[in-house]
Amino acid sequence: MTDPASAKLDLRRAFRVRRAALAKAAPDAAQRAADLAPIHALPAFACFAGYHALGSELNPGPLIRRLSALGGLFALPVCEGPDAPLIFRLWDDRDRPVPDAMGVPAPPPHAPRVHPDLVIVPLLGFDRRGGRLGQGGGHYDRTLAALRAARPVFVLGLAYAGQEAPELDLEPHDQRLDAILTENGYIPVERP
Repeated sequence: MTDPASAKLDLRRAFRVRRAALAKAAPDAAQRAADLAPIHALPAFACFAGYHALGSELNPGPLIRRLSALGGLFALPVCEGPDAPLIFRLWDDRDRPVPDAMGVPAPPPHAPRVHPDLVIVPLLGFDRRGGRLGQGGGHYDRTLAALRAARPVFVLGLAYAGQEAPELDLEPHDQRLDAILTENGYIPVERP
């Protein structure tokens, strides 16, 4: 009998392999996803956050450019410690990125801290109930819980269509997505 933690590690490994293959097979997926983003279906936002793509994560750049053209302020996450929620700082193209506590390029400390209304998140796997399989560090779960405790925030998972799972086994602390955007289109979450 496999313990749940070990099963989740195996699932993450399998999804990493799958995502890497999808990235090679569809190098234009990020642009296709951005082109299919139904701007009218997204809630109004004054500020939105993206992420710096690592490895085979779907590049949010084309979607960020499309959303920025609507006039919203753009922020990136900053990790201040391994167990802390991420914070968000405004990104200015004139700034030089500074590695955060996890070594990910992020806005410098002088950049203003913000609370985004829309957060684009990377993932390893997703389901249509809003389940999200992340890297396993819990950064986004802690972050989204903190953001949602302060006020509503819309969470958009950005993924390859092939990252979909029939159903993910979620734990009580796991934060659900509000929608998913892939190179095949927009998927509003079906709440149980």
